[in-house]
Amino acid sequence: MTEMNLTEENKKHEYQTERSSAAPKSFRIAGTGSCVPSRVVTNDDLTVFLDTSDEWIRSRSGIEQRHICTTETTSDLAIQAARNALENADASPDEIDMILCATISGEYICPSMAALVQRELGAQCPCMDLSAACTGWIYLMDTAAAFFARGGIRKMLIIGAEAMSRIVNWHDRSTAVLFGDGAGAAVLEPGDQYLASSFVTAGGDEVIAIPTKNGISPWLEKEEKLPLVFMDGQETYKFAVSNLPKRVDEVLAKAGLREEDLDWVVPHQANKRIIDSASRRLKGVPADHFCVNLQKYGNTSAASIPLVLDEWNRAGKFQRGDLIVMVAFGGGLSSAACLVCW
Repeated sequence: MTEMNLTEENKKHEYQTERSSAAPKSFRIAGTGSCVPSRVVTNDDLTVFLDTSDEWIRSRSGIEQRHICTTETTSDLAIQAARNALENADASPDEIDMILCATISGEYICPSMAALVQRELGAQCPCMDLSAACTGWIYLMDTAAAFFARGGIRKMLIIGAEAMSRIVNWHDRSTAVLFGDGAGAAVLEPGDQYLASSFVTAGGDEVIAIPTKNGISPWLEKEEKLPLVFMDGQETYKFAVSNLPKRVDEVLAKAGLREEDLDWVVPHQANKRIIDSASRRLKGVPADHFCVNLQKYGNTSAASIPLVLDEWNRAGKFQRGDLIVMVAFGGGLSSAACLVCW
């Protein structure tokens, strides 16, 4: 190892030692879990009813297949991902003090998906859902950090779960080929491994929108729009490629670190071209340090980052002390990033 590499490793060790010697202020990730539907839909399957091809989809998104619900509900996926995370953390439902879920595709507006998960797990704790589309997982992490900072939380369960197939317009080639269904979860414990975060929202419905149903009010005069995903792909792409690198550099600056200090970047799994563009702009992070599995799952919205976390965790790719940035963009428009020490 060169003298420069030794210096960088020493700096990183000193930073991690300083963090670990302080009193816990937030949390550590104690375990992860995930779940996807059993039905796999390939790009070729989509050509049966869409004017598209496997080559067209791969070249524009990097996606090869996605998992689609048939009999499963969003909460079914969330419940199984939660169980897998509890097992991975060697924790039981009665130890959980709070359940937070991120979703835009739950089967109910009320009750919350978190409440459905609580009932099935047999937990006894407060629960709530959070709606932030594809940035939902990072909003969950920051919300969790705030609860841990207040004290009184021993273990928390957070879940990102989506059945995007319920709200995708399957006649719209530009969006239908992008999305899939899945869920990811994590068990959190008190610790000091959530290091920094950055959030930006530019409110509006011009670029990404999912309308709700109008209902049956006899006085309503508003024209009803289909309750399906609308996305201006070009504007979404421009927002994503400019915002992802900014959010990464912002959280690193808050933690007093540089791009070269990072071990991994876990981006929202929306489009390989977007991830590649972010990689080129973040020159201090090698391209193979970007965690990518979208070719298997497509864009699962709030579930995409925890699906990656669970896959890399169970494969033993994350090592204790690794510095990991999670970064996402989505409806709002919004973008967000957080830095954790594994």
